[in-house]
Amino acid sequence: MHSVAPQRLPGPGVIAAVRGLARSGFLAYIGEAWKAHGDTFELNLGIRRLIFAMHPDAVRQANITNRQSYDKVRSYDGVRRYLTGAGLVASTGDLWRRQRKLMAPFFTPRGVEAYAGTMLRDATRLAGRWDTLAADGRQIDMGDEMMLVTASIILKAMFSTETDEAIVEMKDAVSTMIRYTSNLEQGFSLPPWAPTAANRAYRAAREQVYTYINGLIASRRAMPDAAWPDDLLTRLMQARDEETGESMAEGLLRDESITTFFAGHETTARTMSAAWYALAANPDVAARLHAELDTVLGDDEPTVQALHRLPYTLQVVKEVLRLYPPAPFYVRDAVAADTINGYAIPAGSAVMLSPYYTHRHPDFWEDPERFDPDRWTPAREAARHPTAYHPFATGPRICIGNNFSLLESHLLLAVLARRFAPRLAPGYTPEWVMEGTLSAANGFPLLIEAR
Repeated sequence: MHSVAPQRLPGPGVIAAVRGLARSGFLAYIGEAWKAHGDTFELNLGIRRLIFAMHPDAVRQANITNRQSYDKVRSYDGVRRYLTGAGLVASTGDLWRRQRKLMAPFFTPRGVEAYAGTMLRDATRLAGRWDTLAADGRQIDMGDEMMLVTASIILKAMFSTETDEAIVEMKDAVSTMIRYTSNLEQGFSLPPWAPTAANRAYRAAREQVYTYINGLIASRRAMPDAAWPDDLLTRLMQARDEETGESMAEGLLRDESITTFFAGHETTARTMSAAWYALAANPDVAARLHAELDTVLGDDEPTVQALHRLPYTLQVVKEVLRLYPPAPFYVRDAVAADTINGYAIPAGSAVMLSPYYTHRHPDFWEDPERFDPDRWTPAREAARHPTAYHPFATGPRICIGNNFSLLESHLLLAVLARRFAPRLAPGYTPEWVMEGTLSAANGFPLLIEAR
């Protein structure tokens, strides 16, 4: 028998791709290219070629069944250099394996419950602020509201940071670093050595973040161990490698702290912003959510134990993550040649996997653009292709913070939706774009209404 030679990848030419990106933006144009060229195609940008693989089988192949042929190498150089350093998101090889093993116990479903009290306190505090907003009838940007509360939660969980000033300063500084890295990766910025305002702002933000975290580490080193607060930084400082008995070096502690803040703040804020939009745009879903919260909770505030009796609330979160995944794309670099869907994938290729579009694949999702939390009943979830849904990636490199994010989103939605029903500003329709994470170019203008 003769083996079938892999086919050449379809895709638009360089000029068509550049024009399409300029016309529609990255997120929308990739959707257009998917419809035109099928589940596996190439985007030739001249200086770089990107291979897109939308089918769930390709997601499983790159992340699980043939994961040894893929890693986070060239495509993550900018993230390593300008944002996360050697942190878990972009590390590779033995360092990644060691760090993942050290940190995994802190992020199990049981492990993240240690932070539930912080999540509940900050959610309740935000509800008090929303009481005032509802009484005044003021329009707010939901993205700003969610960014602030998730920044507060993660900074308290990580560093026991309680002052509003420190929370806002760290949130703004890390946001500057994220935005700069994203723009640099997409070619929207001049080289880092150029004397531009963006480069100066980035360097100042990085210095501020490094100084803050290094100062916290140094102050704890100066205390007796028994006086260290019970937070994630303490747990990272106390963690020891099973084989060597060594603890994390200071620079690695800083990098893992930045990585955890970036991954645990920005993404959950995007998820919750989209959740409020989805509820305001789908009043039938909101009514079912409110009915569940009223029946189960009554006048009581939610608790972690009560979440088990709020399945529809979690189904809403999962459906938000399906339609509006905070990371609409992620990349796996081919370190060895492979074949996906019959197409040759040369070593060195950047393979782009897309939760945003795989979650809309019509072969796996009925009426995929419809917001329908009933997709997440246990029976329907069990019957689905195992990698048709991958908002946190999948396989060994699944986001370590997925349990933290799900718990936080579940609690925030339960606390706030029990008391409020945000509604859309008149005439508003989100303009979805990819800016590193999934964003609305025109923000999330909503009005807070008390129920």
